Formats: sequence, C-alpha cells, structure tokens
Amino acid sequence: MSTADATTGSIPTTGSVAVPSARVLPWVAVWGAVFVCSWGGNQFSPLLLMYEERAHYSSVLVNVFLGVYVLGLAPALLVAGSLSDRHGRRPLMLAGIVSAVVGSGLLAFGPLGAGFLMAGRLFSGITVGIAMAVGNSWVKELSQGRFDPAADAGSGARRASLAFTLGSASGALVAGLIAQWGPIPEVLPFLVHICVAIPFAVVVWRTPETNRTGGLPGPWWKQLAVPSAGHRRFTRVVLVAAPWIFGSAAIGYGYLPTKLAGATGTWGLVFATAATVVALGVSSAVQPIAARVTSLVSARGLLTAVALMTVGIAVVVVAIQAQSVAIGLVANVVIGLGIGLALVSSLLEVQRIAGSRDLAGLTGVFYAAAYAGFLAPAVIAAVANVVAVPLILWVVVGLGVVSWAVILVSSRKHIPA
Repeated sequence: MSTADATTGSIPTTGSVAVPSARVLPWVAVWGAVFVCSWGGNQFSPLLLMYEERAHYSSVLVNVFLGVYVLGLAPALLVAGSLSDRHGRRPLMLAGIVSAVVGSGLLAFGPLGAGFLMAGRLFSGITVGIAMAVGNSWVKELSQGRFDPAADAGSGARRASLAFTLGSASGALVAGLIAQWGPIPEVLPFLVHICVAIPFAVVVWRTPETNRTGGLPGPWWKQLAVPSAGHRRFTRVVLVAAPWIFGSAAIGYGYLPTKLAGATGTWGLVFATAATVVALGVSSAVQPIAARVTSLVSARGLLTAVALMTVGIAVVVVAIQAQSVAIGLVANVVIGLGIGLALVSSLLEVQRIAGSRDLAGLTGVFYAAAYAGFLAPAVIAAVANVVAVPLILWVVVGLGVVSWAVILVSSRKHIPA
C-alpha cells in the first residue's frame, strides 16, 4: 500500500471521478445544497402579508408574486433534470446556487418596485427547479452503493424530501422573524440567504460526480425527452396526486394568512410564519416514518396523502369562516402530514418508474406538476371577485375527493417490474 493509501485509505471511484475519503458522506454536501436552494424558494411565502399591508399591493398581485416563480421553475425542472442525466449533476447544481444568489439579490431590491419582486421570484423558481430535479437525483445516487453502503433503498427519497421541507421551513422562519421584528425587513432576509448560499458553490464543486453518460443519444434537444413520463403508473397515479402537494401548501400557509388578517391584527406576520413552519415542520417530522405507510403493491401512501391534504383544505375553509387562528394552525398540521407522505411516496414511485437514464428527467416532470399547485392562490384570488371564497375552496375540496378516487382506481395497477 502506498503512503497515500495508508494515510487516507482506499479511494473508490465512479467512472473517472474519484470519491474522496471523508468524514462526511458525499450525500450530506448535496443535501445541504438542496436545503439552501429550498430556503430561497420559500422565504417569500410568509412575507405576502407584509407586501399587501406595507407596500399596498392588491391581493391578486401578491398571490401572483407567490405563483410567478412557477414560470421559472417548470422549465428548469424539465430542462435541468434531463441535461444533468447527460452532462452530470455538478454543473447544473452549480447553476442552481448561482440562480439562488441572483434571485435573492433581486428580491432585496424589492422596495424599488414590483418588477424586482417578479424577477427575483422567477430566479427563485429556477433555483428550486434545479434543486428538485438535479439535487434530489444526486442525493439519491450518493445514498447507495460505494458512496453509502449502509443506506437502504428508500434512503435517497427520504433524504431528498427532508432537505426540501427543512430548507423551506428554515427560509420561512428566518424571513418571517426578521420581517416582524428585524430591521429593513424588505431587504435583510434576502441578504442573509445570499450569505448562506454562496459557500455551497465550493461545497458542490468538491462533491463527487455520479452521472456523465446517461440520457438519450443524439442532439441536445432530444435529451429533453423523458421516456418514462408516459408510464401509466406515472400518469394515472403520480401526476394525479402531484398538484395537491404544493396546492395545499399554498392555500394553507400562503393564502390563509391573508384571509385571517382581521383575526391576527398586528401579529399577521407571526401567524404567516407559524403556519408555514408548522406545515413544513410536520411534513419533515412525518417523512422518516413515511415508509411504514407506503407500499410496493399499491398507492396506499399517495391515497393517504391526498386524503389528508383534502381534509386540510376543508379545515382551511372552516378557519376562514370562523376567523380562527387556532383552526388555521390545525389545518396546516393536517396539510403538513399530507405533504410529507406525498413527497416521500411520490419520489419512491418516480425512482421505481424511471430508467437509470432519465431519473432526473422524470423527477423534474413530477416536480413541475407538483409546483403547478402554487398557482392556486392566484386563481382563487382572481375568481374571488365574483364568487365567495368559501364556495371556491369547497369546490377545491370536491376536486380533491375526485383525485383520490382516480388514484384508487389505479392503486394496484401498472406497477413497475
């Protein structure tokens, strides 16, 4: 054994890339990158009430701010995931960190006008899109084989979803607390995030690559095709459940606080922050035990999740009608349970359906469908000009019941070999 080997131990490799011997497993580094990107995507949510009350933006515009980042997120999910299947995870994830810094920088200029907020949210969407498609796949690949021999088959999905929810909760908590009690609340939360995000460019650069030869052959645009996206299990089970994940989240901790402004008074930002942290905190807490609910022979996990999220939206209606802060928090507990189960169950389904050549691509398609739910508050706010909010939300609850029934029909069908 050489001197180097005696000092550092043997160094396993993946392709031509060495996996450095380290005290911290490689997946932890990518986990942190996904965490910080998710932080940037959700730090805006508890600030909606602030922009509505202090900047005097309309309710519709404020909810457009919440949803506009889907315009950046959906293309990033679809393009970044597929391209990373061919060109590697590292370069795309580095682009995500850069996008996180740019997004928060633009949001920090928010006091100068709504255009900066729109642009900042757009870049925040690109950030989260890359993190979800590329980062989640990278975490999964680093949670197996020579990188982490002790990990079980579901470790990658659990770790990836936990990084997202904890990062989202942390971003909301820090931004909400600063907005309520800190100085320059329209600027400081975003500067804090920039300081947290920049070091992860170095962390990502030093993390071992796992995929350089996947994807489809031929011109680059053919890489955007995701063959497994047409799998019947994906279209009839996963895609049906997906929009409810962030649709229920947006209604629970994005839209609800604006409807309870009269009940919360000067504590509106505290409630908005609490609602976000409760939903995402409960989601994080339930994810480690989600494997007990999920099943290899049915969609039991997603059925349970959609039922919980639908019930949570029903409780939101009750909270609005009763103008009750306590009921609003209960609604977010129920929604959080559903989100946690749905994320883990959906990612496990995706990993079983996707071939080794398009894992990131299919992950991107899933998250694009899931994040479409963030448009719900903007749609509800627009329709609320002619229809009562409780009636709109009861219709949403009815759609949740229909979705649950559709998933039930295919629960035990089209299961991948």
